[in-house]
Amino acid sequence: MLDRNLVANNLERVLENLHKRHANDELLSDLEKLSAIITRRRELQTQTDGLRGERKKLSKQIGSLMREKKMDEVEQVKHDVTKIGNRLDLLEDERKLLQTQEDDLLLAFPNLLDERVPEGADEEANELVETWGTPKTFDFTPKEHHILGEELGLYDAERATKVAGTRFSILKGDLAKMERALIQFFLDTAEDNGYTEVVVPYIVNRDTMTGTGQLPKFEDDLFKLTSEINGMDGFLIPTAEVPVTNMYRDEILNEEDLPIYLCAFTPCFRAEAGSYGKDTHGLIRQHQFHKVELVKITKPEDSDAEHHALTENACKMLQALELPYRKMRLCSGDTSFAAQMCFDLEVWLPGQGKYREISSCSNFGEFQARRMRTRFRTKAKGSKPQFCHTINGSGLAVGRTLVAIIENYQQADGSIEVPTVLQPYMRGKTKISLEG
Repeated sequence: MLDRNLVANNLERVLENLHKRHANDELLSDLEKLSAIITRRRELQTQTDGLRGERKKLSKQIGSLMREKKMDEVEQVKHDVTKIGNRLDLLEDERKLLQTQEDDLLLAFPNLLDERVPEGADEEANELVETWGTPKTFDFTPKEHHILGEELGLYDAERATKVAGTRFSILKGDLAKMERALIQFFLDTAEDNGYTEVVVPYIVNRDTMTGTGQLPKFEDDLFKLTSEINGMDGFLIPTAEVPVTNMYRDEILNEEDLPIYLCAFTPCFRAEAGSYGKDTHGLIRQHQFHKVELVKITKPEDSDAEHHALTENACKMLQALELPYRKMRLCSGDTSFAAQMCFDLEVWLPGQGKYREISSCSNFGEFQARRMRTRFRTKAKGSKPQFCHTINGSGLAVGRTLVAIIENYQQADGSIEVPTVLQPYMRGKTKISLEG
């Protein structure tokens, strides 16, 4: 959430940011509305504070006047106090209404972009930072992962559709084992990099979704429960980022507790409301998928370095799997609502003949922490709590990594080699084939 003082005192900066993000006219109009509401709410606050002071001063006079038996004056002062009270009630009702409107509008505005984010409307303007590995050449035409999986009898979309509908899948045998192997490999690697593993709820409430920025803007992309949980709307998590980051909502941490490194394996559930017709085959875009998430909570001065380090942690996993990838800095029009800067890691898929996103590593600055009211206090005597910075990234998306392995490690006979680093997790198996 943006700082309301920034909107009030530096409206031009917020407006420039919206233009850089290619915001629509409705959001630009809402910014004008928000600015006017903040101005009027502040005026009312000043008026009500003044009236309360005046009422308090008059109230103190009543006792003195009564002791002096100046009853006529007492009645006049009481009348004035009542009149002020009635005026206060009216102004306070208006102030509370404006405060609610202000809070609701603030939730609708995206984070301020880092100045290093390149200008651009969409992914075509994303900036190539680096590449790793050379896309493999084949002496046969490489197949897409879902075709190979079906030919091996280990991927079943038809039965998944019968069970749940489209955009679901069933993995069997060695592909199911490889998915499990990837999860364990990612978690072990995260632990080696200093992350503490947590197991979190897969259902969260509205406050939690609001804290990390999924609500109110992206409600259509979420799976909402028909039954409330503990009196609140419940949602299936779209990513472990949501419950893990919100672990520290409404808390003031000690400076020595930071940075916090956490990782979590969870299923993820996404309605994919805006993706009709995209990636309808295979494991690329599913309603349910697995992911290992990396989360950091840091001090502001450390967040940029920690963001780069988290991104490098994800890169090292791809390198260990020997999967060619490229690192992209997202442009202004492609950077997510809550992020101030994001690096996407895109893995090479020979079956599709292009790079596809496998991890997004984002620095949110204080944007999420302000929504969650997550702060820390320095050791300095009398210091006031400051907002933390939050960072997260996929380390990695399990299904998409499986896709990349199937397509990059496929052989001419339709078998799939097992990456060396995964072989210990698969009881020494070196190849997936029809022969088993």
